[in-house]
Amino acid sequence: MKEQPLVRVNGLRVGRKADGRTLLSDVGFEVEEGRSLAIVGESGSGKSLTARAVLGLLPAGLTAGGRVSLAGVDVSADPRALRRLRGTTVSLLLQDPFTLLNPLRTVGRQIADGLPRGRRTGEEVVRRLAEVGLSADVAGRHPFELSGGMRQRVGLACALAGDPRILVADEPTTALDVTTQREVLTLIRRIQRERGMAFVLITHDLRVAFSMCDDVLVLYAGRIMETGPAKEIGREPRHPYTRALLAAEPPLDRRLAALPTVPGNVPAHDEAAGRCGFADRCAHAVDVCRAGTPSPAPAGPGRTSACVRSAELTGTPDVVPALEVSAGPAEEETVPLLEIRGLTRTFRGASRPALDGIDLRVAPGEAVGIVGESGSGKTTLARCVVGLERPDGGTIRLDGLEYSDLGALPKAERARALRTVQMVFQDPYSSLNPVRSIGAVLAEALRAAGRDGGKAEVAELLETVGLKPEAAARPPAGMSGGERQRVAIARAIAGRPALLICDEAVSALDVSVQAQILDLLAGLRSSLSMALLFITHDLAVVRQVTDRVYVLSEGRCREEGPTGQVLDDPADPYTRALLASVPDPDGRWLG
Repeated sequence: MKEQPLVRVNGLRVGRKADGRTLLSDVGFEVEEGRSLAIVGESGSGKSLTARAVLGLLPAGLTAGGRVSLAGVDVSADPRALRRLRGTTVSLLLQDPFTLLNPLRTVGRQIADGLPRGRRTGEEVVRRLAEVGLSADVAGRHPFELSGGMRQRVGLACALAGDPRILVADEPTTALDVTTQREVLTLIRRIQRERGMAFVLITHDLRVAFSMCDDVLVLYAGRIMETGPAKEIGREPRHPYTRALLAAEPPLDRRLAALPTVPGNVPAHDEAAGRCGFADRCAHAVDVCRAGTPSPAPAGPGRTSACVRSAELTGTPDVVPALEVSAGPAEEETVPLLEIRGLTRTFRGASRPALDGIDLRVAPGEAVGIVGESGSGKTTLARCVVGLERPDGGTIRLDGLEYSDLGALPKAERARALRTVQMVFQDPYSSLNPVRSIGAVLAEALRAAGRDGGKAEVAELLETVGLKPEAAARPPAGMSGGERQRVAIARAIAGRPALLICDEAVSALDVSVQAQILDLLAGLRSSLSMALLFITHDLAVVRQVTDRVYVLSEGRCREEGPTGQVLDDPADPYTRALLASVPDPDGRWLG
């Protein structure tokens, strides 16, 4: 007789008490012992909301309905039972372990807190650290003394301390570089299989989802669009939304003239009531798609699709093939816009330099990439160029202006340098004033660039980055992540800089929004005759954006050259290791 699934969810619904609005409805899935399920979709699709509803961790003001059974216990009927199961039967691993770990307590004490009574010994803590690939000395250290990858391993050790039968991981590697991501995910999958746990992965990274999990559930606007075995969905998606997401994933093996994008944004659940929620963004939509809300229906063995035309969607995603493009002119043929020679920087107390004699050139109009793991020196290099860090040695020559410390330049020359180069950061929300409207932020940037900053100029700037003029009245909190990044780009280009530095500017975005932003940057680079210095840990992204690439490791340049040449035929073992860490949709990536 077949055992019951460890996770069984039926008719899950989440609503808001204040206004009665529904955020999620009719969500159901099962995960058996030793099996794994990835829940994917864009921001606002309901992924994290589903996980928190299942675990009874919804924010105040939200209420859940439906049935949830964990390890045979109906926790929807008895919420108190769920509290008893947390940590021992089911555990949660979060994206940022800093939200899970106490910065004032040692790692060892925090792992010991979750261990069963009678086993809270130093020896057991050391064993648990070894299970996640950490040495015994880590037990005596605090979270702030560890790298991001080490903190995530500690978070995993804490999540597993109670020997749960079910592990839920919410975007556990989004902020990690590719090699650390591979190490952490390989570790999670190995432990999951050794222990026979049921595993639920929440992610917007399709490569990770298809390489990591047995099954995939695609959410959109709080409803299920498609479910089925990961390999089959990856090979032949049966819903237009899944097909669009897969098409927007940048390829690693070739550079495209433009990335296919998914127009528009995810609507709220109730805004899509009475029709297919994806219809307004779907190239396949017909009248029947707007005549009612389609429910998931069988679309093959073990598969469902909530598309009335799913039988017509066969084969790989049907996007128009993009054209191959060649790299731009050789940068040696022109005087560099940016030239860095012998740049060094060592932070106080560090065991090695953050920058150790870096040389770099960017020609006018050229797109140059910088790739490498966390701690390689990518961001430190960019911050030295814009004056946010002061190098210890070396020179920076920007459009004929030479400096090592931007802040030490005379006021007029410093202003000239800052008109020449601007920077876009990873998190636009932290770089925008939350109490000021978008219009006020952009007007200030325009005035700083010597323009009048009036409503017409603000509207023109918004339209340049693909936003409507009405966005000027909104606060940053009222925008999606992709919209906020467009605002950050608009602010950066207000003065028409000759060089735009993007520091992990798309790493936190959904694949569909990422494609939109990358296409936007390509268009701006062309229309504004602007050079680009693009910092990323995503090799597929750097392939799409840049003409040349520098590979950094531990503050040194390991390899540089035309992007296609470096990625197709890497000369340095470190570059080859980075390429080997890119997730393989067929599952070979994790061995």
